[in-house]
Amino acid sequence: MIDYEKLNVKIGIEIHQQIDSSKLFCSCQSIISDEPAIKKIKRKLRAATSETGKLDVAAEYEIGKDKIIHYEIPKKSCCLVELDESPPYPVNQEALDSVLQIALLLKATILERAIVMRKVVLDGSNTSGFQRTALIAIDGKVETSKGIVNIPGIYLEEESARKVSEDKTSTTYSLDRLGIPLVEISTAPDIKDAEHAKEVASTLGMILRSTGKVKRGLGTIRQDLNLSIKNEAKIEIKGFQDLRSIPLIIENEIKRLSGLPKIVGEVRKANEDLTTSFLRPMPGPERMYPETDIPILIITKERISKIKLPELLSAKTLRLEQDYKLNPEMAREVVKSGLDLDYYANEYPNVEPSLIVRTLIEAPKEIKSRFNLDPYKIKEQDFKFVLAALNNKEITKEAILDMLTKFAQGHKPNTNDYKQLSPEQLEQEVKETIAKNKDAGFNAVMGMLMSKHRGKIDAKLLSQLINKHLKKQ
Repeated sequence: MIDYEKLNVKIGIEIHQQIDSSKLFCSCQSIISDEPAIKKIKRKLRAATSETGKLDVAAEYEIGKDKIIHYEIPKKSCCLVELDESPPYPVNQEALDSVLQIALLLKATILERAIVMRKVVLDGSNTSGFQRTALIAIDGKVETSKGIVNIPGIYLEEESARKVSEDKTSTTYSLDRLGIPLVEISTAPDIKDAEHAKEVASTLGMILRSTGKVKRGLGTIRQDLNLSIKNEAKIEIKGFQDLRSIPLIIENEIKRLSGLPKIVGEVRKANEDLTTSFLRPMPGPERMYPETDIPILIITKERISKIKLPELLSAKTLRLEQDYKLNPEMAREVVKSGLDLDYYANEYPNVEPSLIVRTLIEAPKEIKSRFNLDPYKIKEQDFKFVLAALNNKEITKEAILDMLTKFAQGHKPNTNDYKQLSPEQLEQEVKETIAKNKDAGFNAVMGMLMSKHRGKIDAKLLSQLINKHLKKQ
């Protein structure tokens, strides 16, 4: 067991999340493309001194590799701005509003004036040799099970180019990702231990998703860790997306640092085996200098007042449980899927909310697993057709799977084919089936009648009638 207090472990997290909008400094779409590049260019970056007249140590290290950089130009999502052949356009206002909304959710103080800075990056991931970033808000906080974690800075910045391949002499990047807006959230070293770090990252991720304005999927969010022990130099660990890996990476790194006679501040890469390896020296203050091509961003109180705050996903989950009598797992599934259950419950008031969820979320999964059909062939209007039939009592819930399966097969089902047997008709069927199959038990009779009248009978009523007439034998 690691004694975090004795080792005076300090842990902070940096979250980098892509914003779902066009690019930050041009009007190109934020699309990651798997299409072949329409052109390739070759460059070699050089280091420049900052305002202090010094070179950044991390920049010197990258230049020392003496690598050739190749850039693949995609058919879409790229213009002269990504190529660094044109000055940047004005800041994407939609992306800025998204960061302002995130800052408000984190109870941060939004700056009245934000200055876009250049952060020197010479590994080739930025064609210009720097990344543009702006501090938008300060003094935020997030509540966790182990107390408040402070957030000194919330930034709006541009995403780097996507690495395609690398060898000893060159690196190849695609320019499709370059310039996608990012929000960066940096916490103070208030994180108590490895599991707490995972909780903080998860909570921040939940808040970001609550806005509905961030991208989802692999590669759209990254976490970096800042870690130190015994008041020694800070280590930055980069490059992991899976929250489950955070605790083990932290514990392994603490053990590694504990065995060193001297700790040197450096940036390290998170490896697949949950260890870390050297990436580059820790950058210094020489890394940053002002961007001269972009005016200062003026953020007025009037602008901030117009930003509406969304319902947090954690609060929404609890509300769905209470309002619609959903079990916790089903409520989490609704939130995870993005399903607007409020809309559907209002549109189809005669259908139980839990049945709406099973129709829209669970039934498509069953169709894929049981029948190997593509559930994406079922359109929104197909689901609404089934829900309307349920709402109007034209079908029973037993018909749902069969009707949706037909939609997935490219057919349109007829509700008349699922017309429910009357209780009298069903009871007569039960009596006749039991009479013809005297040795059949409950499950056998149930299976025969459910198969014969697929989607036309109420399973609960059928169960009651079978039990009733089996007892009479």
